[in-house]
Amino acid sequence: MGTMLASKVAVVTGAGRGIGKGVALLFAEEGAKVVAVDNGCDVDGRNTDPSHANQTVKEIIAAGGQAVAQTQGIETSAGGEAAIKKAIDSYGKLDILVNVHGILRDRMIYNMTEEEWDTVILFHLKGVFNTLKPASIIMRQQRGGRIINFTSVSGLWGNSGQGNYGAAHAGKVGLTRVAARDLGRYGVTVNAISPGAMTRMGASVPASASAARARVGVVPLGGTPPAGQREAPRPTEPTAGKNHPNDIAPMVAFLASDAASNVNGRVFHCSGGNVSLLSEPVILKTLYKNGRWTPEEIADMFPTTLGQGLINPAPALPPQQ
Repeated sequence: MGTMLASKVAVVTGAGRGIGKGVALLFAEEGAKVVAVDNGCDVDGRNTDPSHANQTVKEIIAAGGQAVAQTQGIETSAGGEAAIKKAIDSYGKLDILVNVHGILRDRMIYNMTEEEWDTVILFHLKGVFNTLKPASIIMRQQRGGRIINFTSVSGLWGNSGQGNYGAAHAGKVGLTRVAARDLGRYGVTVNAISPGAMTRMGASVPASASAARARVGVVPLGGTPPAGQREAPRPTEPTAGKNHPNDIAPMVAFLASDAASNVNGRVFHCSGGNVSLLSEPVILKTLYKNGRWTPEEIADMFPTTLGQGLINPAPALPPQQ
């Protein structure tokens, strides 16, 4: 067993399967005491099965580590507080929080129901807040801690058919950056990871959704833009047989360690053997005038200035016969 996280206590949500389980197992291997949080729900958030979190705990203990399960969902404030309380009750402290949990309710935006929107925002974005708030109170008081939230390329670049999922994950990035500023002065770091891995969530995306994305001309990650268009490099899409969920865990362990004490408010993309630091928002071009622009002036200037080289991610469909 390693020692990078020796004596640390970590809460890992979504630890019953996939990326979250890989994080929990590696944390334990590196010496952390782990609270494996997972209600075992289906990909769409329905049904529950506590056996998954319990199985993660069994594997950790069998390997010589220490872990307890917490099988209450974190989509409510009570559930988030219970996850943090489990760490305090079981091990007397909290050093690390990792939010990996998630569900999918994919639908094209014009077909999405209010319930599909609300449910995904609740599980993902509010779920992170529900654990982050009570954890931040403890970490602020003890003047130290590590928080790692998981985001997605759907929120960073956009994926057709995932308006709810993408909005939630973009929100996680904003929350991460704000929390980093709120908590950094107290020795607490807050970072985010965008993973690329083959998981049951990725496998659940229906073929019809992929076909719809192709019809509107959306460029798949690592794909080829439509003729005449160029796109900036993007993270590669997971490929069957590659990009194992466990590949993400080493970067999470680093960010959770004392070695990453000065890494704060950053977003990383991890996939297979690749670990990438993503850029912060930057101003690319500016139109300046001493006074207010008219719409006509902007329309005249835009094509050769701000609009030069812009790529439409979903060109209009050709006229129907």
